[in-house]
Amino acid sequence: MTLPVVALTGTPFEQGIAHGRVLRERIEHNREVYFGRFARELGISRAEVHALAAPYRERIAAQNADYSVGMAGVAEGSGLDLLDVVALNIRYEIVYYLYGKAALPAAASEPVTDGCTVFAALPSITASGHLLIGQNWDWIPEVQGAVLHTYDADGFETLAYTEAGIVGAKIGMNSAGVGLCINGMTTTEDDWARAVRPFHVRCYEMLRCRTIDAARRVVADEPRAIAANFLLAQTPDQVMDIEAAPDVINVLGCGGESCLLTHANHFVDPADLGIEETPNPRRIYSFRRAERLAELLNAHLPITIEDIQKALRDTRDDPFGLCRHRDLTVSPDLHYTTVTSVIIDLDARTLYLTDGAPDESPYQIASF
Repeated sequence: MTLPVVALTGTPFEQGIAHGRVLRERIEHNREVYFGRFARELGISRAEVHALAAPYRERIAAQNADYSVGMAGVAEGSGLDLLDVVALNIRYEIVYYLYGKAALPAAASEPVTDGCTVFAALPSITASGHLLIGQNWDWIPEVQGAVLHTYDADGFETLAYTEAGIVGAKIGMNSAGVGLCINGMTTTEDDWARAVRPFHVRCYEMLRCRTIDAARRVVADEPRAIAANFLLAQTPDQVMDIEAAPDVINVLGCGGESCLLTHANHFVDPADLGIEETPNPRRIYSFRRAERLAELLNAHLPITIEDIQKALRDTRDDPFGLCRHRDLTVSPDLHYTTVTSVIIDLDARTLYLTDGAPDESPYQIASF
């Protein structure tokens, strides 16, 4: 299968309507996936999810009016209840906070969510001389995605992967040469109820920044509710990785002799930041994924797109490796796989991405 590429023009509300209409079946599917897992894994009903979503609806309207009306457009275009759409757009806060909360009293043997490995390669080590970033995005295997290509009235464009129904695309680039990739992380200080910008709103705003420093400020200038990692880049050769806990950040660079950066689902030095990550017996695999991707890419300098694709297909440590498959030893509700693999050529303004694990799904191309 291939991912749908949806062209969105007009006002944010009009873009939301088109998003909702074109992706209606996928949005309905994602609603059922998430609301089902909220009920089974987290013990919260649809009414309780709506109760979580309602205050976020008001906050988002005050924080980013374009995002708010975009959600309203998705709801109108798809025919879904607006609070269903809001819940999809704050699913990061719901899922990561409640998973982290559940992990705190759990024994160290309890499986918890993890996955996603990102990279950035400076032009000095790529065969094309282009700035390349990307990732394997590991998540709930049933979730359905799409590529959104937005055209704003001033000529500004974005091209990025999102989950159908989520206005804030999270893996992609814009016409100013800014690119974004992400990793989920958790700390014991995570609190979904903080009245700050949700994760996907920040992703939306970062992909609309004209400079990498402006994108950094979207993360850094306001505390966060839930921890996350943001890999940012801008042509010709700027890269920064922001490990963001609720109250502190750590910025990792890529330059000089360090021409390759990789990151997964752990803080490099949580003690130095004065934070505590939530218990995760699989965190060792996060270290191994970041190390493995660096090892594979450094073995093929200068790196080509094909080299990166091959590396992202690597299955060492499966089902917890770079290219992740279902762990058939646990309940289906605990399955996580590589949902999409994305390579972003920021100079060529081109995405290479899969609809599923890259060893099972071909890379398709989308570009400006």
